[in-house]
Amino acid sequence: MIPAALASPVATLAVVVTQAQPPAPGSDRGEEFGKTSPIALVVILLLAVATVVLIRSMSKRLRNVPESFDPPEEPPASGTPDAPGTAAASDEAGPTRERSAPDG
Repeated sequence: MIPAALASPVATLAVVVTQAQPPAPGSDRGEEFGKTSPIALVVILLLAVATVVLIRSMSKRLRNVPESFDPPEEPPASGTPDAPGTAAASDEAGPTRERSAPDG
């Protein structure tokens, strides 16, 4: 027999040890939980095909984009004395006016 002084702690220990353990995580889900399906493969392949088509389409469109969006520079007309930037035009125009400082 167990002495009365030890009976209570031993009984408590026996109850704690024999209690039902909680179920393992995920055991309440079905056996198919976490496995991939063929639908996922189809979705991934469709996304890959869409990406390839998009890249090809954008590459074709980017080839048509000009290098610069600046307006094209017009070359000065030869033989015209009034064309800006020529020596004859600056000599004939006379003295240039300087800008005055703003009042204020």
